[in-house]
Amino acid sequence: MNAMKNSPQLVLLVLVLSIFAFSCKSTKKIAAANAAEKAKLDQENLRQQKEKDDELKRREAEENSKQDEKSALKIMKENGPKVKLSEYFDAIANSGNATSANNSINEALAMFASAEGTVLIIISEENGKKDYDRPTTIKAYLNYLKDQKKNINSIESLKVDDSGKITELELRKNN
Repeated sequence: MNAMKNSPQLVLLVLVLSIFAFSCKSTKKIAAANAAEKAKLDQENLRQQKEKDDELKRREAEENSKQDEKSALKIMKENGPKVKLSEYFDAIANSGNATSANNSINEALAMFASAEGTVLIIISEENGKKDYDRPTTIKAYLNYLKDQKKNINSIESLKVDDSGKITELELRKNN
């Protein structure tokens, strides 16, 4: 009889335990589902962040490439006249005949604002102070190259006017 009296309590206890057990399983399932969803979201966020980082790196590389191109163009623009003029100097000095040398002289003179453009030749330099030979003109220097048949000076620097013509040339005497 005692068992009968305790029956409603027992049923209630079993019912509470069952609800608790099912709710724990549901909570575990929900927690597992939430963990899986969180992991999926984390992976998606990582993928999106990686895409953003990759795009940023690509843009930086593209910008650096543009800067490198600009720098290369600037160097070519600055050194282009030097290289061309140096080639004329060599052609004049190594010319086989006067006609060929005169043609190279005329082509070289076209690079200058005037045939009277100043040519300075550095003969020595100490502590940043340059010592120059007597100044001459480009026309006289080109004829000197033709007569001497050797080019013993290298181009140190040149100044150009607004139209890109050379106005002053600085050479360095090679030893």
